[in-house]
Amino acid sequence: MVFHEINAKSIQEAVANPRELDQPLVDAAETRRILDRLFGYEVSPVLWRRVNRGLSAGRVQSPALRLIVEREWQRIKFISADYFSLEAVTDTAPSFTAKLLSVNGTRIATGKDFSEQGVVNPDVTILTAARGAEITAGLANVDLVVRTVDEKPYRSSPKPPFTTSTLQQEAGRKLRLSSRQVMSAAQSLYERGFITYMRTDSISLSDEAINEVRSYVQRDYGKQFLTDGPRKHNSKVKNAQEAHEAIRPALPLRSPEQLGGELRGQDAGVYRLIWQRTLASQMADTLGTTVSVRLGATAADAQRTDCEFSASGTTITFPGYRQAYEESRDEDETPADDENALLLPVLTPGQNVPVSEYSPTSHSTTPPPRYTEASLVKELESKGIGRPSTWASIISTMVDRGHYLWKKGTSLVPTWTAFSVIRLLQENFDTLVDYEFTARLESGLDAIANGEVKKGTWLHDFYFGIDGKEGLHGIVATKLESGSIDAAAVNTFELGAHPDTGEVVIVKPGLYGPYVRSGENTASVPDTMTPDELTLDAAVTLLKAPKGDTPIGEHEGYPVFAKSGRYGPYVQWGTMDVPPEGMEKPKMTSLFKTMNIDRLSMQDALDLLSLPRTVGADPTDGELITAQNGRYGPYVNKGKESRSLQTEEQLLTVTLDEALALLATPRVFGKGRAAAKPPLREFGIDPASEKPVVGKEGKFGDYITDGETNAGLTRGDRMEQMTNERAYELLQLRREYIEANGGPKKKKAGGRKAVAKKAPAKKTAVKKAAAKKAPAKKAAAKKAAPKKAATTSSDDE
Repeated sequence: MVFHEINAKSIQEAVANPRELDQPLVDAAETRRILDRLFGYEVSPVLWRRVNRGLSAGRVQSPALRLIVEREWQRIKFISADYFSLEAVTDTAPSFTAKLLSVNGTRIATGKDFSEQGVVNPDVTILTAARGAEITAGLANVDLVVRTVDEKPYRSSPKPPFTTSTLQQEAGRKLRLSSRQVMSAAQSLYERGFITYMRTDSISLSDEAINEVRSYVQRDYGKQFLTDGPRKHNSKVKNAQEAHEAIRPALPLRSPEQLGGELRGQDAGVYRLIWQRTLASQMADTLGTTVSVRLGATAADAQRTDCEFSASGTTITFPGYRQAYEESRDEDETPADDENALLLPVLTPGQNVPVSEYSPTSHSTTPPPRYTEASLVKELESKGIGRPSTWASIISTMVDRGHYLWKKGTSLVPTWTAFSVIRLLQENFDTLVDYEFTARLESGLDAIANGEVKKGTWLHDFYFGIDGKEGLHGIVATKLESGSIDAAAVNTFELGAHPDTGEVVIVKPGLYGPYVRSGENTASVPDTMTPDELTLDAAVTLLKAPKGDTPIGEHEGYPVFAKSGRYGPYVQWGTMDVPPEGMEKPKMTSLFKTMNIDRLSMQDALDLLSLPRTVGADPTDGELITAQNGRYGPYVNKGKESRSLQTEEQLLTVTLDEALALLATPRVFGKGRAAAKPPLREFGIDPASEKPVVGKEGKFGDYITDGETNAGLTRGDRMEQMTNERAYELLQLRREYIEANGGPKKKKAGGRKAVAKKAPAKKTAVKKAAAKKAPAKKAAAKKAAPKKAATTSSDDE
């Protein structure tokens, strides 16, 4: 059954008109999933070994990250240039502003005339501060004279209905929503029957929908707001599948006002956008007249400079589709001259135009803006990378995990780890982050969906290669075997020579965040400093700044420091030379995981230094109860009894009654361990181990397990936001690590085998040997079946 909107009529029609399962489409979906897994399983471990643990690569994620990193490199290398402009404000009714266009027949430079290296187009002239002041003084009390008046008709056509991409872009610009928020709202609207399916790259509407939209426009706006016939839009998107309609309100049409209190917040805002865009797509063009005027004057300066000014404006004579909707623009887009709503008086050639003020303005060229989620989606779509269903989740995943991206306002800022990853991929696996290659993969998947190619053949060629060309497996294996990937070089970025020492200043992504280094001197890079802000001067300033040797305060006459060490940030009370009274060395305490050393207050430091804390005495026996942090996390302790606390913050707040209640809970397993907690989440069956995967809470934090392999969550992962695919990926990364470090693939089998072999060799009592031999026989008996299964599995691969 096929239906595009959830309402009684659509579902009844789908039930009444079933069709055969589109097997090629199913094959394409399965191939996409397998392809993504192959890409991640092959490439991610390389990043983990050469850059940092827990990193991942992806067929769409990596090219998307490359776009963001390359834009940041543009900003880093950008050289700003200064120039002036000159404006004349007329003393007319209505008044308007004209801009200096040229002097002595040569056009004045504007921002677009400068390259990213600050080099100006040789065909223009730069208006400097001195020259601008000279011309301004020469034009004092001089009127402008109209030289030409050019009038032409203006026409603007409506944009097509929303696709997934354009909805994310427009909602991002107008409603300031992230891609995930847009898709969440759209999913909610679809499930409640308000809109059609929201994952689509089609801009077409069904005939029934077009007829209803046109009827609504004629009834509510008037017949003059309709085109003569239905408006058809043609897609210009690369690899568009158009399996569904465009995103539109479900039928029968209901306006945002008619829905009243049924929609709230983001859902209401997204629905209104979809409603307005759908109506506008079938409405008449906006019509008007654009007038462009050239005005001139001769400055009374020493050179008698001829100055030509220009002004243009559009008068809208018929609003057309703009009566319902007007599209917004990206940050780096500027309106065309004929779209300015500047109102001009009636002017004729030769007419004098009095000027009330001439004003020069200084400008500096700016680097290209960073990608926002909306503009990144637009770029991915234009390059044919990925599909509507993946863009939002891929961007959100990169932001949420924190390894690669963080957000400054709505802009996507890459981390230095992202720079290292893209450098490694481009230098060693350039094909895998090539935009055209990724787009060709999408074309191949489309061919499978169209029944033109078999999925097995296509996947084989991708993984093992074809016509003498290496596939994914060969590309990765060849690089790893050659040992040519230099981890130190991949993770080092030179900023220049230190002005005082002449030593090279570098920046590196570190285990606890990026840092700069010159010789033996290092300094952490603030979390809020973007890569383009980390210039040589900024790095030198960081290196010269006082380190942890400067105390943040004083306690009982001894200084308190906040420092970063090999095992993370910590606070220190006293010094090695002068430790606090009664101590042989200064007291040191690690920061809580939720604390940030850059925002650590003196009170936070004192709270940490108060640990271990005496909670009180047990009223039954007078024994003291303490709260302290240990190897396995925070806990309360009384004599030989201890119980874990849920959070480190509880160390500072747990009361005597709470501690007594916790200590009164029974221990299980006889070694002070708490009873096993139920799983936090379930993630289905792992395709690799074919075992159920769950999320659990452990002594070292949350982790993923299939009962055989345990994988801790990496920075940026959250159990409540974990997807099944990410859970499987973490387990696979853990298996790769175990295998790479010589560990057994299956601990259970390996462990028992070792014991079984050693037992006969030991000279122990007969009783003891017999006890060890029996389990050994069982293990040997069990071993036969797994061995066979392993062989079968290998053949399947």
